[in-house]
Amino acid sequence: MNLAVPQVNRTDSIRIGSLREKPPDAILALALSVAIEAAVEAGRAIRAGLAGSLTVRIKDAAGDLVTDLDVRAEHLIIGHIRRAFPEHRILAEESGLDGMDDSWCWVVDPLDGTNNIAIGLPVCTVGIALCHNGIPVLGVIHEPVSDRTWSAVRGGGANGPGGPIHRPAHRASESAPTLAWLQGYPVGRTDAAARALRLSLESGSRRLIQLWSPLLCWVMLARGDIDGFVGYRAGFVDLPAGTLLARESGLHLTDFDGAPLDDRLDLPTGEVNFIAASAEMLPDLTLLVKSAADVTVTGLPG
Repeated sequence: MNLAVPQVNRTDSIRIGSLREKPPDAILALALSVAIEAAVEAGRAIRAGLAGSLTVRIKDAAGDLVTDLDVRAEHLIIGHIRRAFPEHRILAEESGLDGMDDSWCWVVDPLDGTNNIAIGLPVCTVGIALCHNGIPVLGVIHEPVSDRTWSAVRGGGANGPGGPIHRPAHRASESAPTLAWLQGYPVGRTDAAARALRLSLESGSRRLIQLWSPLLCWVMLARGDIDGFVGYRAGFVDLPAGTLLARESGLHLTDFDGAPLDDRLDLPTGEVNFIAASAEMLPDLTLLVKSAADVTVTGLPG
């Protein structure tokens, strides 16, 4: 299936309504336009909301947070998708799974970085992805504060505010790499594997970034701002848009054993361990991750 996207005007022959008979390329062309519009509008709502007071509550036993901005942004995004694709399934972080056509599933992270804004740190993103039979085919990441958008289409490349993303070629350096780290929300502070991995990555890097906004890490990796990204028990809602952006910008993704990471995601639930980097950086980063198996952290609570 060729999923390169033609340029389509929203007022042209593809109309909102029943799209069961439309070819995948036609659906994808409209979906890209819808996703970008939805992400930008949600970003405007978040940016405006950051100037006021926030209503913050704990939403689960793991201590994850939700704010009124998460809910508002998600409502806006779902509205855009439902008007264009009323039958598609939508997996949204706050409202769960809904929809009839399970061959197409939207994955919506309305505010990636809630824990940041809850403490007054305006570092967040909006993530929207579309999966076809479990495989991410479209991803959009929007940064509300700077009003910048990145997107990727399977087989069609990655784009940013300045046009196509051409990740700089890997350059050998005497300094250690800059890496990003992600652990899933269910991972406790006393998780032995997480402790060992963080210590190994910190010891082998110039800096280990933990942004609390994984989608922004994917953007930084695609642009070449950082050298690698490691995730431990990462939740799937953060992955489709980010992994597609990485793949389409020429990066490689593997599991912790070095095997290529499966494109297909086991939606709607699940966790995954991943390593993402350039082909040149990947072997060293994989060895660094594997070295964590020999690390034991003692002397800490728990």
